[in-house]
Amino acid sequence: MKVIFRTFNLTIAVPFIIFLNTLVFLMWQFSSESPNGFMARNFLVSWESLIDGRVWTLLTSAFSHNMFLHFFINMYVFFGFGRVIEQLIGARKFFKFYIYAGITSSLAHALVCMYLLNEPSLPALGASGSVAGIILLFSLLFPREKILLLGIIPMPAIFGALVFVGLDLWGLSAQLGGHGLPIGHGAHLGGALFGLVYYLLYVRPNLHRNTPPQKDDVIDVEFEKIT
Repeated sequence: MKVIFRTFNLTIAVPFIIFLNTLVFLMWQFSSESPNGFMARNFLVSWESLIDGRVWTLLTSAFSHNMFLHFFINMYVFFGFGRVIEQLIGARKFFKFYIYAGITSSLAHALVCMYLLNEPSLPALGASGSVAGIILLFSLLFPREKILLLGIIPMPAIFGALVFVGLDLWGLSAQLGGHGLPIGHGAHLGGALFGLVYYLLYVRPNLHRNTPPQKDDVIDVEFEKIT
């Protein structure tokens, strides 16, 4: 997904979060430990890890990638959408949003694996849950804004978000049937749910639009900060 905004304001939280994700990614690359080593025990989340007392993996896994493609796609999408949301709600609240969306998505993954997939030891990692929450929040703020799904298919942001959620529901359904890809659909859905709840409880009641979206796919973002 891609959206073009006419805005040049610098952000603080987005590059800092990307830095943390990059740091953990490099830690994975230079780690020569066994599958049960330090990185696996502290940067992968599963129901078993939580039962074992490693509750911090609910958060650390949201900054964790051990494959470059996974890392690159998440950071690319996060950079595009995250800057807009940070400018709307401020750096501190945006950082908290990323944290809470990540924790929610990690918990959703653990619960889905335990109670739906019957695989409590299935681990997950990645910023995808937090990114899902950011995309959902963006689509609710700018439902008619044009985005490019997969960088190719143009559609309104709200439709893109619905497609995103629909694919995860379909993927989770396939996993319940013993098929599907090794993707954390439960984590994506948990992050998206957090984005929806955050919008309804904290953003929508305090939203003030100074200027309507411009034509085509470029708009000026001139919002009062959400307090």
